[in-house]
Amino acid sequence: MSADLAPLIAATAQWLTRAYPSGGGAMDSALCEVQARQAVTVAAWLRYPTPMDAALVAVAGPGGSDRLDWVTGADGAGDDPDAYAWRTWVDEVVASWAACLLGAPGLAEAALGALTGSGHAAGTPVDFRRLLTPDARDRQAAALLRHPDLLAPVAGLHQDRLLDRLKPGPALTA
Repeated sequence: MSADLAPLIAATAQWLTRAYPSGGGAMDSALCEVQARQAVTVAAWLRYPTPMDAALVAVAGPGGSDRLDWVTGADGAGDDPDAYAWRTWVDEVVASWAACLLGAPGLAEAALGALTGSGHAAGTPVDFRRLLTPDARDRQAAALLRHPDLLAPVAGLHQDRLLDRLKPGPALTA
């Protein structure tokens, strides 16, 4: 089921790392990307909890990055649509939820707890250490990506929906 979400996860993580880039070299960029990908993966699994949800978004598409680009003042698609075709696979809600998770470690723990028993990670070892317990090197590499004030415009777009999703009850088993 996670394979159905792979293009969405890749594009949304790429958008986050372009909007909140690492300030260092190749190693910092890689650490920043891993943290973004882990947050986006958790957010996508929460947003699309069933195989049907994942299949539907794979068919319909997630919506793109236009509003996110506008909110952050990021350079959008520009003049060459082929160079930025990946932006059509960015999911605004998933990016917002991932921003929430990156800016609030307690929320990230709650999100992973909500995924207990989910079919997404079944049969594969999954480690979200860099999301849950980033070390000093991780924090340095992703200083912009984890800064709550900088993330606020994106996180605030759909934070209420994430908090509703994390409330105990039937919505978590859907």
